[in-house]
Amino acid sequence: MTDYLGEGWQTLLSKNNLATYGSLWRLKADWFEEPNIRRGGWSGVVKVSLKQTNDDPVFIFIKRQENHLSRTWRHPIKGAATFIREYNNLRLFHKYDIPTPELVYFGARSNNGKPQAIIATKELVGYQPLNVLLHKSGSSMIIGSKHRQALFKETAKVLYHMHQHRIQHNSLHPKHIFAKPLGDNWDIRIIDLETAKRRVFKQTASLRDLATLRRQMTELTDKEQITFFKAYVNEAKLSIKSKKLWSQIKNRILKKSK
Repeated sequence: MTDYLGEGWQTLLSKNNLATYGSLWRLKADWFEEPNIRRGGWSGVVKVSLKQTNDDPVFIFIKRQENHLSRTWRHPIKGAATFIREYNNLRLFHKYDIPTPELVYFGARSNNGKPQAIIATKELVGYQPLNVLLHKSGSSMIIGSKHRQALFKETAKVLYHMHQHRIQHNSLHPKHIFAKPLGDNWDIRIIDLETAKRRVFKQTASLRDLATLRRQMTELTDKEQITFFKAYVNEAKLSIKSKKLWSQIKNRILKKSK
């Protein structure tokens, strides 16, 4: 697989001696999160400051893994590096203009028969996860009712757009949806795409993701849950089709809770 280098990043990475797979792999830095170790492999992430000339530093997250595999339909037995899946999904989301963190670099190798992969993305400066924003006491910004409604609407619009392309996030927790205020509106980014997949039917994707999200958005009242769903289907009054989907979502959550 050919290495990927995001447009405009070559000069900055070169200036910081991080323009090659080897330099990124050998980089010494403290873990941003404790590495995930399983089945003889590992996966970890570091946060790195890239120095610019006479400018504030740019921060990127560099995720590296070795022998950290997931089975896919192309690799059903041995599996493939999970970051290959995430890289392909980042490209897929970009193709359909579904907002994600900016992809800086991707590369994959094999070392003594152990698959390795590196994926680097730009830090989401000024963004906060949805669960933090919706939890009034946990957010650094106070969101008024009107701004909160705008957050619902913009998030719902992005998710609807994703599902229209039959893409299922497959782990759609509020912590995987980041938002940044832009005047009276919001900019949304979807993260952690390792398990995202294309589905045959749009309904399958939306049902799975919306049920997961509703179950996890404990910060919302029942009324706000309905408001969010109405924003998703873009209806002031729910149609018969939307009422059916809403009922299916509730039934799925009930089954999960048993």
